[in-house]
Amino acid sequence: MGGHLGSAGVSGVPGPARPRARAQGSDTVPVPVPPPRRSRSGTWRPGTQWLRSGPGWRRRCGVTRGHLGSVGVSGVPGPGRPRARAWGSDAGPVPVPPQAFEERHLASRDPVAQFGAWLAEALRCPAVGEANAMCLATCSRDGKPSARMVLLKGFGPDGFRFFTNRQSRKGRELDSNPFASLVFYWEPLNRQVRIEGSVRRLSEEESEQYFHSRPRSSQIGAVASRQSSVIPDREYLMQRNAELEEKYRDVPVPKPEDWGGYILQPDVVEFWQGQTSRLHDRIVFRRLRDGAEPPGPMTRRGEGEWVFERLAP
Repeated sequence: MGGHLGSAGVSGVPGPARPRARAQGSDTVPVPVPPPRRSRSGTWRPGTQWLRSGPGWRRRCGVTRGHLGSVGVSGVPGPGRPRARAWGSDAGPVPVPPQAFEERHLASRDPVAQFGAWLAEALRCPAVGEANAMCLATCSRDGKPSARMVLLKGFGPDGFRFFTNRQSRKGRELDSNPFASLVFYWEPLNRQVRIEGSVRRLSEEESEQYFHSRPRSSQIGAVASRQSSVIPDREYLMQRNAELEEKYRDVPVPKPEDWGGYILQPDVVEFWQGQTSRLHDRIVFRRLRDGAEPPGPMTRRGEGEWVFERLAP
């Protein structure tokens, strides 16, 4: 799905003893990958932190909700937060579940900034293995869909970036039908983000810059593999890779002509917070372009061209 991207924070501010990531464009936020940490077995597991709990070990992460305090995904109140009364009790009004996602919990009324806030929390959660992994769904000209996991490589007001071989199935489908959907699912946080919009190619300059920022082994792999083409066996691929390692041992690896980046420009962004009661929270942002559905009586104004609404689960 991609190589190691470094470890700068989502805001672009590096953490302790971490190098600052280079920006991919004026307002683009490069997506970091947490540094590897050693587990109790002595093997390296990227992004995993193990916390002692008595004689055993467990993984843990929590979600911060502004002035309301910190709430774990299990619904256990954080420090200073009162415990809600039990569901189904007859004593007093129905309490709000501590993990509820309400409009007042939005970090921003710009969905890209709100996505950045949720991604930052996913990156800080030790139980999330790869926070920038996303499902990319494309569709052929005649309406046949396909989906696969790829890695988000940067995002900003102009959209969400990823890279691939343009002769792959997704590349061919994006050329013939330049619309796609992204889905992020962070199971330990019980959160999902869905993004829909149009897709365009990134410039050759930006694709070239990102290609040469990748680990050398990933560059060689991109040259060795004509993605989605039929090959005889794995040995063929390994031999081809070995030949290219020798060929480019002392010279830069050239970017394949058919390899490059795309950017999805969002028109719809939906934030989903799961609830054990199945009364899930869904807040969806829509961009008001020409021809878009007009705001209704329960529509709220977001920033810029954006409006947002709450959907029934």
